[in-house]
Formats: sequence, structure tokens, C-alpha cells
Amino acid sequence: MNQKKSDPNNKIAAENRKARFSYEVLDTVEAGIVLTGTEVKSLRQGHANIQESYASVEGGEFWLINSYLPEYLQGNRFNHEPRRRRKLLLNKREMARMSQSVDREGMTMVPLKIYFNDQGRAKLLLAIARGKKLHDKRETEKQRDWNREKGRLLKERG
Repeated sequence: MNQKKSDPNNKIAAENRKARFSYEVLDTVEAGIVLTGTEVKSLRQGHANIQESYASVEGGEFWLINSYLPEYLQGNRFNHEPRRRRKLLLNKREMARMSQSVDREGMTMVPLKIYFNDQGRAKLLLAIARGKKLHDKRETEKQRDWNREKGRLLKERG
């Protein structure tokens, strides 16, 4: 999707920074998440973690697995399980395209970030990605270092 990074209304609740280093992102999709009330309040506090999480298809439905949303302290007995599976909401066309990529081409569905959109709803930016080999990761790091060094040299000149 065409996600604007500079949009101040989209508050990022959790981000998976290692995903772009470990995976080659081919396509992204915005998905809704089914959350309980205490999960939303916990997300708004910004302590969520999606580093080790992934999405999978089970029974024709998409699930976010192994994401960590800490318990909401004021939730008391209505609190939620921190590592429970959360259902993802996608339209049929997106579901078909993503499950086809995973089944046929051996891709992986990796969550990139959880954020709140303009209406205040929690959304997940889900990527179809291919895992990078070790030499690809080294190449990415070399390229990043070179761009950083090039920026320093140009800054010194000007």
C-alpha cells in the first residue's frame, strides 16, 4: 500500500526494524487486527513487540502469531493473554493473493509495523517477503555503510 511515512496522524505502536534487514520485502498490505479493549489500551501505551511474530493462514483465516502486547495494568480481571493469536482482517482478493504467494512461491508473511490510522483504528502493515541469505545481508550492510560515508563526504564538501 502507499503508506505515507510523514503522516502525523498515524501513530506507530510497534515496529519490526529487523524485518527489512532479514527479509527482502516484495509487497505490503494493510490489515485490520481483532483486538480486545485492554489490548488497544496497551497498544496505545506503545510497549508492544512484533520482532519475533509472523502471520499464517489456518482454515482460510489469517492469524498474527507470537506478537507480544503486555497486559494493561489497570485492566484487572478483564485483561488479555499477552502472546495470544490475533485474527487479521483482509478482503478476499488480498487474502487470495497473499496465500498464493506463500503456497506457490515459498514467501513469508512478516509484520512490519502496527499503527493507528486516521480513524484511530489499529492496523498492521503486513509484508510478503523472501528471506535473505547471509551474503545478501552483508551486501545490504555494505551498501548502507557506503551511503552513510558518501553523505559525510558530501556534507564536508558543501
